[in-house]
Amino acid sequence: MRKHIHKISIILFILSISISYSQERDNDTIKTDVINVVKPYTPTISDAFKVKETPTIDDKETTTKKEVKYNIFSFPVASTFTPAKGKAALVDKEKPAKSYDNYASLGFGSYATILGDAYLSYALNKTDNVGGYFKHHSSQGGIDDVLLDDYFYDTNANVNFSRKERDLSWNVEGGFKHQIFNWYGLPQPYYDETSPETQLNVSHTFYGGNLGGDITFKDTYIKSASVFFRHFGDDQGSAENRFNAKGSADIPIADIEISTDLMFDYLSGSFDRNYYTNSELKYGNFNIGLAPTYRLIHEDLTLDLGVSLYYLNDFEGGDNKFYIYPNIAASYRLVDEVLIAYGGIKGGLIQNTYENFADENKFVSPTLFVAPTDQQYNAFVGLKGKVSNSVSYDIYGAYFAETDKALFRHNEIEFISPDESYQFGNSFSVVYDDVSTFNIGGELSVDVNRNFTLGVKADFFAYSTDNETEAWNLPSLTGSLFMDYQIDSHWFAGASLYYVGERKDQVYVTTFPVVSFGSTTLDSYFDVNAHVGYHINDRFSVFAKANNITNQNYQRWLNYPVQSIQVLAGATYKFDF
Repeated sequence: MRKHIHKISIILFILSISISYSQERDNDTIKTDVINVVKPYTPTISDAFKVKETPTIDDKETTTKKEVKYNIFSFPVASTFTPAKGKAALVDKEKPAKSYDNYASLGFGSYATILGDAYLSYALNKTDNVGGYFKHHSSQGGIDDVLLDDYFYDTNANVNFSRKERDLSWNVEGGFKHQIFNWYGLPQPYYDETSPETQLNVSHTFYGGNLGGDITFKDTYIKSASVFFRHFGDDQGSAENRFNAKGSADIPIADIEISTDLMFDYLSGSFDRNYYTNSELKYGNFNIGLAPTYRLIHEDLTLDLGVSLYYLNDFEGGDNKFYIYPNIAASYRLVDEVLIAYGGIKGGLIQNTYENFADENKFVSPTLFVAPTDQQYNAFVGLKGKVSNSVSYDIYGAYFAETDKALFRHNEIEFISPDESYQFGNSFSVVYDDVSTFNIGGELSVDVNRNFTLGVKADFFAYSTDNETEAWNLPSLTGSLFMDYQIDSHWFAGASLYYVGERKDQVYVTTFPVVSFGSTTLDSYFDVNAHVGYHINDRFSVFAKANNITNQNYQRWLNYPVQSIQVLAGATYKFDF
């Protein structure tokens, strides 16, 4: 028995060694042995665990992905494919409008009105050009309830020659004017249809001529220069000569440049008589001005710092004066081009002339006292900019003080011995006073496209005078509106509206032999105008105009009503030489 037990032990020992050896060689292989369960498995809650969405890797070593490098062996391959040539897409092009250098226009309308103008330009060669213009406007009158002739003629002409060279360009020009207006504003009811004064010859003829030129330099310290001479007179024995010259240069001082203007203005004139006597009335002066300005630009700020110096020699009055004025302006871009703030304070010596007075008021008497105006200062502030590419605006306010400001005032009736046709209360004189003016206004410009434009402007004024009881004939409110519309390639139209507020002028309270004066208020008025036209072809077009459409019989000046609604039609021809 022991012998058998000994043999069995040896067999079991050899078997265990072989099993261990097999497990070392193939430890991943699960043997299909028979397992005897001694006790059945009874699971408990503690044996359960929650499966995580992102399992935790607890490997002691983490292997990294090995970088793989690729080598591409390319070789050319012959291709028989030939791509077709591309073609640009066709766009429908509008035929460009033909432009011409010359045009002539002529129209006829109510009140026997003739309106004509022409502009001519001809290029002699690449550098030289000759041109000119001619304008005429006349009417045979016919205003309701007017006792005297009210026709008028207004003709202007100009010729010029210009040359543009590499380093400079220059221009010379000459012209003339001829005008006839009537002192038709007899005060009523002082005069009526039975008055002998209705037979007066009240025509007043103006004539004038001018000659001048200017030159502009490039890339030099001297920028430009100009000279101008004008003669002006009338058929009442009045004559006026004016000569002015101006030069502009940039003067270098250290590392900066001072922009400097040098001015000279000479004026001499005479009237055959004054309003009350036959004594000749003369006037004349010359002034020399110097205005240096330094411009500073820093980022969004532009600042002009300067001063204006004037020397005035009144050789008819025997008076000499020296004036100093500020010349300061600044602008700051708050929001690019959308919002720009600006302001400044300036002043200057304003040369008044008989021609300027007659251009503004055609019914002045040839008995004026002519003197310059001393604008002591003009302080202004404003905001301007663009709301969009098509809408721009400007809002501003100003306060300026002027010594010897010229005011038009109604002439009184010469009761004792009137011997001139303008002495019946139907003309205007010029008086001077120290006037302070407050102004606030704004303007809006709309360019919807190249076919439609609109502009609106309005100004409010408040005046303060020292000697005169009123600021004669100065309106408290003005406004204007302009509109142009190119309807299509043929039709075009436009409109304009002017508004002038109330004005004050002098009138009689009592008459001869005890004369006293008061003031009257001229009513405000609207003047609405419109036009329409048709382009028959590139050269020829026709048009029609209507003025004072609301048919207001308003008075621009005291006792001077204007024509009621006026209709005019005409044609325009464009051409080249």
